[in-house]
Amino acid sequence: MEELLGQVVSVAKGMWRHRWPALAVSWFIGIIGIVVVLAVPDRYEASARIFVDTQSILKPLMSGLAVQPNVEQQVVMLSRTLISRPNIEKLIRMADLDLASTSKAAQENLIEKLTKDLQIRNTGRDNLYTLAYQDVNPDRAKRVVQSLVSIFVESSLGATRKDSDAAKKFIDEQIKSYVVKLEEAESRLKEFRLRNMELQGADGQDMAGKAAAIAAQLSQAKLELREAEKARDSAKRQIEEQKSQSANITSRSILQESAINVSTPELDSRISALKQNLDALLQRFTERHPDVVNARRLIKDLEEQKKKEMAELRKTAMANPVAPAGPNQSLITQELGRMLAASEVQVAALGARVGEYETRLRRAQELLKTAPQIEAEFAQLNRDYGIHKKNYEDLVARRESASLSGELEGSSGSVDFRLIDPPRASQKPVAPNRLLLLPLALIAALGAGLGLAFVLSQLRAVFFDARAVRNTIGLPILGVVTLVRSEAARARESRSLKKFGLASSGLLGMFIAAVVVLTVLANRAG
Repeated sequence: MEELLGQVVSVAKGMWRHRWPALAVSWFIGIIGIVVVLAVPDRYEASARIFVDTQSILKPLMSGLAVQPNVEQQVVMLSRTLISRPNIEKLIRMADLDLASTSKAAQENLIEKLTKDLQIRNTGRDNLYTLAYQDVNPDRAKRVVQSLVSIFVESSLGATRKDSDAAKKFIDEQIKSYVVKLEEAESRLKEFRLRNMELQGADGQDMAGKAAAIAAQLSQAKLELREAEKARDSAKRQIEEQKSQSANITSRSILQESAINVSTPELDSRISALKQNLDALLQRFTERHPDVVNARRLIKDLEEQKKKEMAELRKTAMANPVAPAGPNQSLITQELGRMLAASEVQVAALGARVGEYETRLRRAQELLKTAPQIEAEFAQLNRDYGIHKKNYEDLVARRESASLSGELEGSSGSVDFRLIDPPRASQKPVAPNRLLLLPLALIAALGAGLGLAFVLSQLRAVFFDARAVRNTIGLPILGVVTLVRSEAARARESRSLKKFGLASSGLLGMFIAAVVVLTVLANRAG
């Protein structure tokens, strides 16, 4: 530490030897600094404040119908990108700044200067923006800020319309593309349906369901055929019985010339009706069913009753001539004939139906083997068509939403630019701050003097003590001779110190006087 202090003291003594050149440089730099500070022209600031109102009543009303853009984010991005070369060139033309720029280099310098000096400040809350510009001419600064305000508002609306138009144009192109895709998908579906028309059921059943339905229809037709065959066979038996009864009556009439008909037509009709009912019951029930058992019992009782009445009639017929056969017998025969004919027709129709269903079932079973592949192809075609249709409908809905959004953003109710403070230039200059620049000029002058003294002390180094000599040359010091100043020398040195103090005080006083004068002038102007 002691060695470091020694070095500092040695450097300070070396700089002290060159105090007069350092003081001269300080005076020179100080005078230049004061002249420069006083010569810098005053700059006036023009500013304007804009409030961007994004809370519109149209937003909640149009929610779900139109796309709601992030207006706050758009405005923030616009404020950051507003100072661009195209906007600066437009601002120069609007503010008539290009009248003074005759050359290309002057125009470039003007663009660079405006790009550097224009300011867009956000207060950090409530979407409030301040547009500011400084210039030596307050009227020109005001014109620049007025032009910047117009560009700020127009750029926001223009960018919104441009984005909306670009979005609608892109969506229209996509809709045209999907119209072509939909037409192609519909054409493929139509061709597929024409090729595989027999596989398509009217109710939308697949091939397996269609085959199952045909099998159920075939079973029902076979059942109805069996019922018709049973009814036909029953009618045939009744006709045979009727014929046999007629033959017996005829033979007895031949053997007995005077014999009369001893038939019981009432009982016969009842027995015939019961037998038909029994045949119908047997087609639905078994032999042990109570209705079947009851029908057989009734038929048996009527037949026993018939036998008894026939026996009595025969006894009566033996004693009396045989009466001719009545018309009842022929009526029953005709009715049974009609029933048999109807049964034959029904059996033939049901047989044809069964044959047709069997053919259809065989065809359905053959098609069922290839049905999975065809159904997979149909599902793929239907899926592609559904996707294209959904995308097309979504694009149409988005186009309508984009149109509504463009109209919403283009209306005055979407976003409102309110000019809180119109552009105006300050009456007092805002720059330069001479009260701050003068102390800085003094510091710069003193720093230049000290720097020169240090450089000269290093260029013309002098030893001030024996230790510095010993450390430098690396040899032992045998002795030190002390300088004894005379009275005249001490007097000269004292006068030199006084002159140096006066010169230094004069430099400091010059800066203090300049600060005082500027302060007084600023107070008078205020």
